[in-house]
Amino acid sequence: MKFKEHVNIWMLAIRPKTLGAAVAPIMIGTAMAFADGKAHSGAALTALLGALLIQIGTNFSNDYFDFIKGADTGERLGPTRATQAGLVTPKTMFRNFVLVFGLATLAGIYLVYRGGWPIVIIGVLSIASGILYTGGPRPLGYLGLGDIFVLIFFGPVAVGGTYYVQALELPAIVMLAGLGPGFLAAALLAVNNLRDEPTDKNVGKLTLAVRFGTRFARIEYLFAFAVAVLLPFFLAYATNSHWLVVVSALIVLPGFSAIRQICSGTTGSELNKTLATTGKLIIIYGILFSLGWSLG
Repeated sequence: MKFKEHVNIWMLAIRPKTLGAAVAPIMIGTAMAFADGKAHSGAALTALLGALLIQIGTNFSNDYFDFIKGADTGERLGPTRATQAGLVTPKTMFRNFVLVFGLATLAGIYLVYRGGWPIVIIGVLSIASGILYTGGPRPLGYLGLGDIFVLIFFGPVAVGGTYYVQALELPAIVMLAGLGPGFLAAALLAVNNLRDEPTDKNVGKLTLAVRFGTRFARIEYLFAFAVAVLLPFFLAYATNSHWLVVVSALIVLPGFSAIRQICSGTTGSELNKTLATTGKLIIIYGILFSLGWSLG
């Protein structure tokens, strides 16, 4: 296999469009630390590296376990999965997700040196959740618990942890701010589960879309989006400062097409566009929130 083809396969497995969910909360936590005069570049960069490695490891793990459990088949409506498509052997995918989580653990050593045992707990739970989302005898994603864990770990945990390793303290307002990227990550998962509802139902993957129906998944998406948009207004009011953070609400403009697709009843592979748009919105939100909080 040519080197370029090899790289393309692993880029497919990495799922670059999902990485925004890992980057945005690191940006927000760092911006809030910077605004408080407590930013630490080494801790911020290491937190970013660790978050990206955990997200990539989770994607590899999901690729492997969904194939093993039969959730990824030829009927799949989403982007191609490397193991299911025969581009990577299950053994290789398993080995690589273990390797990536191992690298994340190495990156975490410095963060533990900075922040102590709370970082150990966060790191262990983050990696365990990444594996248990689709792995183990009772995977979180197959029980409909994935949305809750995504909200928590891509929200308050990621934002709060990033702030903490820099400032070595954790104000409540930082944890509250984490709900913004957390809810957008939950919206990303909601549209993913909405798209996959027919095939997930066939293999017994009981996501919230399967448990409560596609209408519930659409409402979940809209609710999560609305919370993320309104939260900056509440944060500015609660602190009576950082008023420029409300610029984050401008994601409704590039997000209008996604909202329209959700409201119009779009189904199947057409939701891949909604998924891609939502992934971009998380990054845009992270940038706007970070700039607004730092400058306002």
